[in-house]
Amino acid sequence: MNLEWYWAAAALFGMSLFFMLVGVPVALAFCAGNLVAAYLFMGGANGIIQTVNNGFGSMTSFALVPIPMFLLMGELFYHTNLATRCFNAADKLLGNLPGRLSYVTLIGGTAFAGPAGSSMGACALLGSLMVPEMAKRGYNKYLSIGPIMGVGGLAVIIPPSALTVLLATLGQTDVGDLLIAGIIPGFVLALMYGVLIWGWTHFDPTAAPQYNAEPVSRQEKLRLIVVDVLPMVAVIAFSVLIMLTGWATPTEAAALGALSVVVLAACYGEMTWSAWVKSLEGALRITVMSFLIIFGSATFAQILAFTGASSGLMNWSLSFELSPMGMLMIMLGMILFLGCFMDQLSMMLLTAPIFFPLAKTLGFDLTWFGLIMLLALEIGYTTPPFGLLLFVMKGVAPPETTMKDIYLAAMPFIGCVLLLIAMIIVFPPLATWLPMVSH
Repeated sequence: MNLEWYWAAAALFGMSLFFMLVGVPVALAFCAGNLVAAYLFMGGANGIIQTVNNGFGSMTSFALVPIPMFLLMGELFYHTNLATRCFNAADKLLGNLPGRLSYVTLIGGTAFAGPAGSSMGACALLGSLMVPEMAKRGYNKYLSIGPIMGVGGLAVIIPPSALTVLLATLGQTDVGDLLIAGIIPGFVLALMYGVLIWGWTHFDPTAAPQYNAEPVSRQEKLRLIVVDVLPMVAVIAFSVLIMLTGWATPTEAAALGALSVVVLAACYGEMTWSAWVKSLEGALRITVMSFLIIFGSATFAQILAFTGASSGLMNWSLSFELSPMGMLMIMLGMILFLGCFMDQLSMMLLTAPIFFPLAKTLGFDLTWFGLIMLLALEIGYTTPPFGLLLFVMKGVAPPETTMKDIYLAAMPFIGCVLLLIAMIIVFPPLATWLPMVSH
């Protein structure tokens, strides 16, 4: 079947949307739409066979191994209670610091959500744990809800991050470079969040009323740092440093990181059979979904290329004669808009096969562009009115919390991520310097 590129693109998108509207899960809807398109545009059954073979070929890349390893690492941290130990230690060490529960949320959320690969899971966990405690302590509802939604943008770029590996694979850019690129911006964003919480509590002390925390002796603080904090931090730092120094590939670093958590949990007596099974189940669930996304993206890109839709879309986009920065703004705007309705994995599937080739045509550094895209994907999660993280928060927040409250609580943290994106655009070495010196 020969069609103009725009009709082929409309048919491909339309079939996938149809399957989604009738209730098929997003990843499966894209796969089904792609197979129907392959039958129509690529010669019937032979087209389907070729498309499926190419799709499976994309899933056998060695570069994808870090995804299940990083996910397993995050699940083990959670199910063996190592994350909880670190969480409780941070709570005690911060003492009477104003807004300390918000800082604990920031620290704990970053540690859990990064390797876990699920901002929604982190939001649900932290919301159910921290919001009732903050409400009991008289915290301002915005200060109690905002940091929980804010940690998503932080967790996704600080390695180890399974989502970073997935986006690098979909965008056909270097996995190690994109992981390393997130380190400096991640710490800058963490500093921004910390300054935001400090300013909030400084200028409005009623937002986080002071209360006398249980006193902790200097000896106990030292014990908490040595026993409950440093080992957990060391495992994550170890995984990052061996990549940064070139001693290990991202795949080897992820495997060693997961093994380190198993050994550490065993040393604490927490490596039970139940924890192991739950960790494997959690990692397997998200891995299968991620690999379906990769299969769908690969076949989607293949059909776009075969029908001429991808080159047609790029030529059409470039025909507006916008500057590269103007095109970047349009791409960011599209991701933020899609974030009102879709989860980040689905947005990656839809946009990466089109945006990365376009970014390459425009002369962008793909590592720099990938980091900006990651941050935009996470902002999309909290953009009103239908950002998915907003509704997760509504589900775990106190009953009297309105959607307006949640929207307002998210705004300052969205502002921080937007400011970081602007900083990376204006000063690209913020994202590109560390990957460059690590080679």
